[in-house]
Amino acid sequence: MEEQTALPFLDGLPDALLSPERLAVLLGLSFFLGLAFEEYFGQRRLKAPGGVRTFPLLALAGGLLYALMPDMPLLFLGGLFVLGAWLAIWYRYRLEIQFAEPRIEHEPGIRLDGGIMALVGNLLAYLLGPVTLTQPLWVPVAIAVTAVLLTGARERLHNFAETVGGTELATLAKFLIIIGIVLPLVPDEPVTNLTSITPYQVWLAVVVVSTLSYASYLVQRFVAPRHGLLYSAALGGLYSSTATTVVLSRRARASGGAPMLHAALVLSTGVMFLRILIVVAIFNLALAKVLAPSLLSLLTAGLVIATLLYWRGGGAASAGAEEVLPPSNPLEIQTALVFALLFIALSVGVGWARTEFGEGSLFALAALAGVTDVDPLVLSVAQEAQGASPFAVSAAAILIAAASNNVLKGVYTLSFAGRAAGIVPAIALLSLALGGIAAAVMTLSLA
Repeated sequence: MEEQTALPFLDGLPDALLSPERLAVLLGLSFFLGLAFEEYFGQRRLKAPGGVRTFPLLALAGGLLYALMPDMPLLFLGGLFVLGAWLAIWYRYRLEIQFAEPRIEHEPGIRLDGGIMALVGNLLAYLLGPVTLTQPLWVPVAIAVTAVLLTGARERLHNFAETVGGTELATLAKFLIIIGIVLPLVPDEPVTNLTSITPYQVWLAVVVVSTLSYASYLVQRFVAPRHGLLYSAALGGLYSSTATTVVLSRRARASGGAPMLHAALVLSTGVMFLRILIVVAIFNLALAKVLAPSLLSLLTAGLVIATLLYWRGGGAASAGAEEVLPPSNPLEIQTALVFALLFIALSVGVGWARTEFGEGSLFALAALAGVTDVDPLVLSVAQEAQGASPFAVSAAAILIAAASNNVLKGVYTLSFAGRAAGIVPAIALLSLALGGIAAAVMTLSLA
């Protein structure tokens, strides 16, 4: 004769879920949620249903009603209906009080409003019961923690929503179009014999570069918007060291060549080497390993030069130390399309040059590409590179492209800052360019 369970109505649930641990987690999470809601309404002197006693009881009720009929949870749905009807009655009464006596305030600046935080909290506590019984424990924990964090962040979230504005939302929509709509639709088959790169890989490259640029922009714009010139110059180097160089050079002319601006100019270019390494690693980890010693050495050299210029200007006491670069949004659909076209052109050019003139022709193409935008050349080379020998050639080509881009930025610095204000950072940028060429030669000699 088979042994029956003490609670036969729980036979529909797996044995692993019928444990004291699950009950303890359910009570703990619902109590945690109740504390957060009592604090939320207590600070506003509002009386609302739910709290440290109600939420655990609601969670237990939801779990038990679900356990009675797990295969067809009619009892659980009935309890949900009753709870919803009761909350609807309470909410209607609350609105009647609000509109009937709008002058009643519990404290100056505190008013009764028509928010639905109390309703959502009670429903969430009720649903927490079956979720804790049937799902992996990380699911109810994540739900409870998220609810508590969102509850406590009311003012910060409202302030953030006011700060973001329509322009930033439109930019986010463009980013979602690039990554969520266009990317899944483009084909993943080569369209020419000159390159093996597919349209999907082209747009994936656009997504990666746009994501890195947009992330650095958001950090500078919202997370830490006022941390000084060097901080914003480093973030600027992550999304576009060339654009940052132009902005800083113009400021250098206006300020007469403040040493702090010189340090910021070199720092933004130094960070560019880190950006190149990250982008290459995403698409070709083996090539990134070949490039890592050279790029990290150039990054270190850039940081050392920037530090020396910083000390030369007297450190934080220097003029311009507290200035901040106004972040410019790097994410535009037109920019993405131009990047994609340039990437396609360089990918075809790399394949054609290798076929017609051999691997050595890649260096001339890299030098020419560096005076436009280094990212498309880096990505096309990273996706084309194969084998031990081509890795060295591809790494050298990327280093030459970066060196060419640094020469271009040196010219920009002299043009926009003027000779007097721009000679020091221009020499530093040209030194980094020479270092990149030396690293390319060394990479080829060690292959």
